[in-house]
Amino acid sequence: MTQDDVQQTAVNASADEPVEAAERTPEGHPLHKVLSFVRRSGRLDARLQRAWDNYADKYLLDISAGGNTLDVREGFVFDRAFIERTWGNDNPLIVEIGTGQGENVVAAAASHPERNFLALEVYDPGVAHTLLLAGKQGLDNIRVAQVNAPELFKVAAPGVVEEVWTFFPDPWPKKKHHKRRIVQEALAADIHRALADGGVWRIATDIEDYALHVHEVMDALPDWRNAGGITVSLPTEHVGKGNADLAESMPHADFQESERFAGRVLTNFENKGLTAGRVIHDFTYAKA
Repeated sequence: MTQDDVQQTAVNASADEPVEAAERTPEGHPLHKVLSFVRRSGRLDARLQRAWDNYADKYLLDISAGGNTLDVREGFVFDRAFIERTWGNDNPLIVEIGTGQGENVVAAAASHPERNFLALEVYDPGVAHTLLLAGKQGLDNIRVAQVNAPELFKVAAPGVVEEVWTFFPDPWPKKKHHKRRIVQEALAADIHRALADGGVWRIATDIEDYALHVHEVMDALPDWRNAGGITVSLPTEHVGKGNADLAESMPHADFQESERFAGRVLTNFENKGLTAGRVIHDFTYAKA
């Protein structure tokens, strides 16, 4: 299974309503969380199942609540003590949200043994392939967690992460689903707390409408500084699914974005977007 397959599973499922029962309202009604993904049973082929069996004990963190939820287990705290116990050192930690096939985060871990890496992925095939890549190289500085990223950052202690990466998240193109996009004010607040001084959140998308969404959320937050040095022109109104061609005739405004992040490998997924003629939008938001 390619990264395209893993990512496309999420995109194709965007018409569904991914709800997860959690707490209850004061009236006793189930309180549903807004999720940025759809849980689908992902059957593993023989190769990926072997990778899971061979490498999960070393790389896959046991921090989820279990069952049908990808919440973090009750009482867990994502702090320096946990990082030092897990990785066996106090090196800086980089977290990638939505690692897909794991190509990027594993390449980064191999190139930077002086840093620790945590891959967050919800889909079984993506988790298994990340385990496979890390295991084949015998890496010691990477771990994988199959949990909902916003839930992990809710329990993150201040200053525990050096950088957060979110590359090519599910675009949720329908307007009614924009609330499911991973880049939201609440997550930004939790990531801001988790970042060390001088830390950054790196984001990339090949969807113009999602780029506007990132600017609307992040540029308005006083605790974040847009470190981009490139001026780009974007429509100032959102278009719904299937209406991207209307964006060209809409009013535009200038926004600041970044050069392509040199630390991101060119994955099959990103290359597919480039081949289709889509523009890659890179963002670097620094903790202010």
